[in-house]
Amino acid sequence: MTACPTGIAHTYMAAEKLAQAAQVLGHAMKVETQGSIGAENVLSDREIAEADGIIVAADKDVDLSRFAGKRVLSVGVAEGIHHPERLIRDVLGAPVHRGPGDGGGGGADLFGGAGGAGGKERGSVYKALMNGVSYMIPFVVVGGLLIAVSLALGGRTTPQGIVFDSSFWQSVNDIGVIGFTLMIPVLSGYIAYAIGDRPALVPGMVGGWVASHGELYDSKAGAGFIGAIATGFLAGYLVVWIKKVRVPDFVRPVMPVIVIPVVATTSLGLFFVYVIGRPIAWVFEHLTSWLGGLTGTSAALLGVVLGMMIAFDMGGPVNKTAFLFGAGLVSKNPEVMGICAAAIPVPPLGQGLATLLRRGLFSVQERETGLAALFMGCFGITEGAIPFAAARPARVIPANMAGGAVAGAVAGLAAVQDNVPHGGPVVAALGAVGGVPMFFVAIAIGTVVTALTTVTLMTVGTGPSVVPAPATGAAATGPGPAPAGSAPAGSGPAGSGPAGSVSAGSALSGHLTARTVRPRLAAREKEAAIREMAGLLAAGGAVTDVAGLVAAALAREELGTTGLGEEIAIPHAKTDAVSAPVVGFARSDEGIEWGALDGTKARLIFMIAVPAAAAGDEHLRILAMLSRKLMDPGFRERLLSAEGEADALVRILQEVQ
Repeated sequence: MTACPTGIAHTYMAAEKLAQAAQVLGHAMKVETQGSIGAENVLSDREIAEADGIIVAADKDVDLSRFAGKRVLSVGVAEGIHHPERLIRDVLGAPVHRGPGDGGGGGADLFGGAGGAGGKERGSVYKALMNGVSYMIPFVVVGGLLIAVSLALGGRTTPQGIVFDSSFWQSVNDIGVIGFTLMIPVLSGYIAYAIGDRPALVPGMVGGWVASHGELYDSKAGAGFIGAIATGFLAGYLVVWIKKVRVPDFVRPVMPVIVIPVVATTSLGLFFVYVIGRPIAWVFEHLTSWLGGLTGTSAALLGVVLGMMIAFDMGGPVNKTAFLFGAGLVSKNPEVMGICAAAIPVPPLGQGLATLLRRGLFSVQERETGLAALFMGCFGITEGAIPFAAARPARVIPANMAGGAVAGAVAGLAAVQDNVPHGGPVVAALGAVGGVPMFFVAIAIGTVVTALTTVTLMTVGTGPSVVPAPATGAAATGPGPAPAGSAPAGSGPAGSGPAGSVSAGSALSGHLTARTVRPRLAAREKEAAIREMAGLLAAGGAVTDVAGLVAAALAREELGTTGLGEEIAIPHAKTDAVSAPVVGFARSDEGIEWGALDGTKARLIFMIAVPAAAAGDEHLRILAMLSRKLMDPGFRERLLSAEGEADALVRILQEVQ
């Protein structure tokens, strides 16, 4: 079985390499691929039962329960690409998998196998975090929307806050609160699950619950999503450590079901309550005292401080300190609550706006979450921004704080008043705000600042836009070869005939032509190569925003290199910067450092871009078939040695079936 985090190129390259090695060594092998298309060539129960051993080359969590009783060798997907013969030899001596919690499950795979490099371990941390975020998002959306709807249709403002006259809307609000309450434990639990497999799920969730309930460690506010991330990783690695402890054989069956969950849950819970929780409570108390000393300072300074605190951890101790400080002064100094009320909606509104401004930088799921965040922001639900902050804390949290600071400063200078302990546009709509115009101005400015800062931080380092190469075949400016699309005299426009486009029987048909092929790449480093390739794709006429395509491709590289080894790189992006699927190919004479695990420089570079809203899985099938074909050394050699212009390379690429 082969699988990689994105489920595209590495998955199929490993499958092809393992199949080739098995044929050379005289073994019968069937390879199941778990890619983005879904599971293909699935192993049947009979095939598993008859197998001498199971090789799992995966860099993501996979279910091994069906392999119980078989010899299972779990390694990173790169091992399947670079050392398939060794894996086939080693699997015959691999330990027998005893079922869930055996220690050979998907969680161990996250560390990239023995001797994994630091870069891969950092990648495992990111994958575990993303696992938690993906499971948390539905709870954020459902809980937030139910609370928002109940506030809009059944809420009434009072000095004590927004109350419900109808028991029906109170019940809707309560259900939404339950969703929000579960959000933090789910984030923690599934981070732990990605690291330590099923035995880590309970300690991760219980640890997240403890982190989110400050009353367990004498704090008026829980540790929020930051505490949940901490408990998730602590629980996962604690379980991994416990799995390594040698125990008698008669104890092993109850280890994953009883011993590991009980020991890990108890240890983590007590550790948080008595070790981590106390400092959180101390910070909470001293922040409150410090804020009390700021009330005599300028309104703008107080607004900046409160706005940054509100936006920092979105429900955590810092946020709650600022909110409770403002709520406690509602009757005496409503201007302080006015500052908080203006800053509260800025993080979700800003992140939602960012997904609209630069759609190509965000996944489909993130864009959908962005729409929900916009709705939640209108009702003062700061937690709507948590999925973005958990996924990209280094970019999102500073952007949120910048917007919150600006919104708080504007509200403070304008002496905006809020007479209820709640925030967001909803309190103005319900008549609880004094100075409504400036209240909305403060929110609007803060939202724009957060959105623009987020987009800027996500695209930092992408540099200026690439100027698309003209589609007419005119000479390129600057050094380098003539454009790949220039056709010989009398041959007609490139791509119009058999020599200029890929035949209909190829997987690349309709997506790659001589216009998107370049025999020699001028760039000497990865980012410049991506820019040059984006300009090359623009010559095909399907690219509407070259800069957006570059940004999307670079954002994809941040998730993990697309350098596949064997002198191959396949940068790819799913973005609204293109109007139709397009494929480009170029060669680099000297090779470009692409971060491939085998250390080779990329000389064969393909770039694939498809619209974000593209239906079906055609682009994934292109990647799968291209990856498999590139595992043929003869095919690679012909691409490298082919002479002539783009048409000669196009004829070779027709073989990708």
